[in-house]
Amino acid sequence: MSDVPLPTPPKFNLRTPNVMQAVQAQVVVHYRSEVVEQIRANGGQIRADGLVIKLAKEFGFCYGVERAIDLAYAARKVFPSPRRIYLLGEIIHNPEVNDQIRNMGIVSLPPKPTDEQIAHLTADDVVIIPAFGTEVNTRNKISAKGCPIVDTTCGDVMSVWKRVRQYSKESVTSIIHGKAKHEETKATTSQATAYGSGHYLVVFDLAETDYVCHYILNGGDKAEFWEKFKGAHSHGFDPDIHLVAVGVANQTTMLRGETEEVQRRFRAAMEAKYGTSELPNHFRFFDTICGATQDRQDALQKLLREPMDLLLVVGGYNSSNTSHLAEMGEKILPTFFIKNAAMMESSELIRHWDQHSSLEVVTRNWLSAGRPLTVGITAGASCPNNLIEDTIRRLCDLRGVRVHDVLQN
Repeated sequence: MSDVPLPTPPKFNLRTPNVMQAVQAQVVVHYRSEVVEQIRANGGQIRADGLVIKLAKEFGFCYGVERAIDLAYAARKVFPSPRRIYLLGEIIHNPEVNDQIRNMGIVSLPPKPTDEQIAHLTADDVVIIPAFGTEVNTRNKISAKGCPIVDTTCGDVMSVWKRVRQYSKESVTSIIHGKAKHEETKATTSQATAYGSGHYLVVFDLAETDYVCHYILNGGDKAEFWEKFKGAHSHGFDPDIHLVAVGVANQTTMLRGETEEVQRRFRAAMEAKYGTSELPNHFRFFDTICGATQDRQDALQKLLREPMDLLLVVGGYNSSNTSHLAEMGEKILPTFFIKNAAMMESSELIRHWDQHSSLEVVTRNWLSAGRPLTVGITAGASCPNNLIEDTIRRLCDLRGVRVHDVLQN
């Protein structure tokens, strides 16, 4: 079956030189940090009066995030108020950035608007698709309204879409390593079922992977399977039918090592069931981890090999790539996942996100007083440098150190 053509929205060009020059000036004012740039120029490390701060070599905004923000700012420039601009969900997973977008008069709709919400759109309304993309059906409905669409979908995400569409056309079930409720994964699963006769199943971790592999090899309780993966498989998915041929893909912000292990275990299961010679008919794999995500993970892995007392991970709590950085840190040393510097209330108390309970928690006596301290700092791809600077300044304040003095050493 050929791809279903999307309705064609009105054409416009946001990237004219005068628009982008104005946009870049705004973005620099909102998100740039001279302090961070100086520290990077200093080899990523500063020290003074017993405090050492080490930055991961790679952190913060990636190209895809910068592009999404630039396009959102450009949309407001090209379509000034009172022209209505809507954003599907959040442009990226960072509360400060999303607040800034709202301050420009850009109104958020749910990532998957209701039919009633879409009915209120007119052909004069501009709709921004965030960096995570959107579901095929949602885009089609908005296009049908004649709305100009500003598509900021990350190129790495679209590479995954291309792969699962190919699986679909070949009647291969997409096994997607990711978080079933994440906007990116929802957009990807919609691609897996919009073309051809494909199906999908989302596996979150290696435990779920092993459960599916066991079912492939030994069969099992179908009702239990459906309940276990409720909300994480395509309509009409039958594990007895749709696990005969599978292709692994992933949410782009997952841990590379875990995604590689997911594909290895599925490959092993298919090889054990069907034999090596038949493997190409039953198993496919394509590496779709985002390069920026991997760069940040690699940089943190290197930083974690250095002596440190604690790690601060800065970013939105719903940011998948940031949460994986926190997971990496937690395995090695005390790690605090904070959305901004205000979470460091005092040297006695820090508020931070606990991924295991999905709650903001309090840790006391977190910042050792009266002895030398080495702190590592990293941030996800959706965290701007100004928030890193705020974190550095607050850390220095709590240790009674002036940032100016630190930068001189």
